[in-house]
Amino acid sequence: MRERVEQAMKATVEEGGAAVCVIVDGEPVVDAWAGDWERDTIVNVYSTTKTMAAATALLLADRGELDVTAPVARYWPEFAAAGKQDVTMAQVLSHSSGLSGWREPLATADLYDWEKATGLLAAQEPWWKPGTASGYHAATQGYLIGEVVRRITGRTLGTVFREEIAEPLGADFHIGLPAAEDHRVAALIPPATPISGFEQSEIQVNAATNPPIPVSETQTRAWRGAEIPAANGHGNARSIATALTALTTGTVISEAGARRALEVQVEGTDLVLGFPIRWGLGFAVGGFSPETLAWGGNGGSLAIADLGAHSTFAYVTSRMGSEIVDTRALGVAMAMRE
Repeated sequence: MRERVEQAMKATVEEGGAAVCVIVDGEPVVDAWAGDWERDTIVNVYSTTKTMAAATALLLADRGELDVTAPVARYWPEFAAAGKQDVTMAQVLSHSSGLSGWREPLATADLYDWEKATGLLAAQEPWWKPGTASGYHAATQGYLIGEVVRRITGRTLGTVFREEIAEPLGADFHIGLPAAEDHRVAALIPPATPISGFEQSEIQVNAATNPPIPVSETQTRAWRGAEIPAANGHGNARSIATALTALTTGTVISEAGARRALEVQVEGTDLVLGFPIRWGLGFAVGGFSPETLAWGGNGGSLAIADLGAHSTFAYVTSRMGSEIVDTRALGVAMAMRE
């Protein structure tokens, strides 16, 4: 299995670098990298960061500090404005809260202003009736989860993730990267052609462009150092697969607590992504097996936690792809499944 997965990963490297890691029952069985990459190279993985934000929320739920079925406003009273008094954390985690993007035009720099980003979301009305459909919360989900985490714990999501998940498991993943780690970051190589056939409805255009996030922004200290829990996590395949063992080994989150993520909250054609999907608590459910939790990031990263097989998989690359669903990562994942 190791050779097949490594070869599948190496076949994806045309320029830049890539890495893959598979952990079964808490033990790494594949940990490989290729191209312009070293053992401890890390990279911005965009929306794969959402898997870490979701795991943090599931940890608090497992401890009884967060009730995902309760209104968000129980923890964040200002959020009840504009008809959102009944929106639940489960709806936030399943991208069905109606808050797929900000209504007020934002500049990229506004992503670094936590109070502004969360305050606007608390004040605005949903784009659609919450709970009736999903619409991918591309950038907003991290602020929504993060503010609830902050209200409950008094700490930022990045801090809770680091102290309660990353450090206990030895996962080299960061939501808010210290400047001392900048030298390890691989520069993302923009896609050869832009993703097409995506920006259609008002909701889709809003989620994709407000605010604009050029690839060059990911190389700035402001981006790396901020906490944008839906989009600016930095890590590698080993750190992602290691962090997600929180869901597969029972060491950080109980088995029952992890399995709650498999409960489908909403399914159907996503209003932003434009294709059918089944959302559990923070993850897409199924695909590889009925007990699989998965999500990936713009440009090619992918994370999978198979609760039935007690395994985690991660693939990262610095050369961004041009597809919404990256076939490179899926090809490596299929090599693991076979």
